Amino acid sequence: MKCAFCGYKETKVIDSRLSSEGASIRRRRECLKCDKRFTTYEYVENTPLMVIKKDGRREPFDRKKIITGILKACEKRPISMERVEGLVTLIEHTLQKKFEKEVASKNIGELVMEKLANLDEVAYVRFASVYRQFKDVNQFMKELKDILDKET
Repeated sequence: MKCAFCGYKETKVIDSRLSSEGASIRRRRECLKCDKRFTTYEYVENTPLMVIKKDGRREPFDRKKIITGILKACEKRPISMERVEGLVTLIEHTLQKKFEKEVASKNIGELVMEKLANLDEVAYVRFASVYRQFKDVNQFMKELKDILDKET
């Protein structure tokens, strides 16, 4: 494993542990040259899931895109990176169980919103406003009203 900082090709593993419900292995590593530490994750490689975009194009599923979207929605919220990683892993496993080879991007967006609603309402509203492309304040207010109605 190359060092994330200096690119040296030899590192040692300091700590290994299962993370995200046993779906991955988290390894803490130390560079043998610069002594800096970094974390790597090891995942089982599954059959690639293809995402069908709104315009009909197909592209390979990329968990990094989901992480990026969730991180933007969770900005300045009390949500750890570990919880975001766990959420993304849960979403990825759900998609792989439910869809064999292809999944519509709409299904991914809806699943992300469902999981975010359970995690943090503010993050959910932020993600929904971008995902659903709210055109005006009324659409935004309707979404907030739906959240409040579910709580009562």
